[in-house]
Amino acid sequence: MRRSAALIFELSRSGRRAVDLPVSDVPREDLHTLIPVSFLRLEPAALPEVSQPDLVRHFTELSQRTFGVDSGFYPLGSCTMKYNPKVNEDVAAIPGMAGLHPLEDPKDTQGALQIMFNLQTMLAEIAGMDAVTLQPVAGAHGELTGLKLIRAYHRHRGDNRTQVIVPDSAHGTNPASVTVCGMETVEIKSHPDGAIDLDALQAAVGPNTAALMLTNPSTLGLFEKNICAVTEIVHAAGGLVYYDGANANAIMGLARPGDMGFDVVHFNLHKTFSTPHGGGGPGAGPVGVKKILEPFLPIPVVVKDKSGMYCFDEARPLSIGRMHAFYGNFGVLVRAYAYILSMGAAGLRQASEDAVLNANYCLTRLRELYHAPFDRHCMHECVLTSKKQNPQGIRTLDISKRLLDYGVHPPTIYFPLIVEEALMIEPTETESLETLDRFIAIMRQIAEEAANEPEVIKQAPSTTVVGRLDEATAARKPNLRWKPGQQ
Repeated sequence: MRRSAALIFELSRSGRRAVDLPVSDVPREDLHTLIPVSFLRLEPAALPEVSQPDLVRHFTELSQRTFGVDSGFYPLGSCTMKYNPKVNEDVAAIPGMAGLHPLEDPKDTQGALQIMFNLQTMLAEIAGMDAVTLQPVAGAHGELTGLKLIRAYHRHRGDNRTQVIVPDSAHGTNPASVTVCGMETVEIKSHPDGAIDLDALQAAVGPNTAALMLTNPSTLGLFEKNICAVTEIVHAAGGLVYYDGANANAIMGLARPGDMGFDVVHFNLHKTFSTPHGGGGPGAGPVGVKKILEPFLPIPVVVKDKSGMYCFDEARPLSIGRMHAFYGNFGVLVRAYAYILSMGAAGLRQASEDAVLNANYCLTRLRELYHAPFDRHCMHECVLTSKKQNPQGIRTLDISKRLLDYGVHPPTIYFPLIVEEALMIEPTETESLETLDRFIAIMRQIAEEAANEPEVIKQAPSTTVVGRLDEATAARKPNLRWKPGQQ
């Protein structure tokens, strides 16, 4: 049975207190001189009156309703919601790390600067790039930084190109970043096999092409088989090629964007390199570039001088300037540095291999019961649809709601937009075979329910505190707090 969301008010009894506050040491007659009368409360707030045990138990129960990767399987496609080793949290919380102030003299923060310098070098190696900036504090912020670098490069050459080609399977932030950067998005359709249509790309490039933005593997979970041909077509037209590294969890240690012909890449450290992802941050989106773009990197850049000291280099006349106050989200950078050091090259490669293996295992075990729109191996995530359940009136949303009853966070749904009724599953490398088998068994059970008891799925979830919401109203008119008189 669902419990009332207003439970704490139902527990209220007159005269009960969770805490005894000391008597105010400010005489009441002095309040009017210290605080404007209009700011003073004339009557007690309509708050619940409960004991401390009831109050603590209420908020503890609320905290246990929160779902995260530490509490269960979280196969959110295109987001890489993987378990992150807690040792990296401990490292980032060391007082010498967490207590640093960005205005401290560089000579007193050599350890922190060394971490940043080494991380720049490591990410450049992983990406196949020549230089890296750590300033961007999110994936989309990295996109904007990369596009500004591309725009600065073209303008410095006296070539004011303004068009950026974006596939229709791209992350939504790609065209948004293009617009924020003051350029124009040119969308191209995907080939039926999910890859970039080379003919469409060839027709789209021209003298005004500044760049192509591409995610590889794509948001369909597929590796671009003709990736070298793609980059060659854009380069032949005088454009540059930008790599959205949101899906780097599939390729780190296996393939490098720089070797594929890309000029710019951003990494989501909060997806791939061990910072918990979700809740709005914090994040980091470092950007790597080839040599031709290095002069335009944001300032300051962490460098090592001839004496071996680490310092900030701001003497870069072609720089696009600062992209963020100070130097980026340092705690996120520390976590990534600790993760890379602990994993090593072999560990990063195995993480990618295991992520790809897990996704293909899920795809293989589920494709007989759920429609798979692409008849090929996937990378780190697989896309299924509810097409086989549609005749029973079951849609992808219904399946995701039913998963809640089984204690599993639903995968991403209705994305990518070019796949109708999409279920996008990313198991990541950190999940065990037993966890995957349990998820697969649940998905198979739901498919059986769809065939024999569709109403059970249509009414889901039935075991959660809150039932199925009006999604549109909940998003546009959220009711986030209790008000006096509200039931």
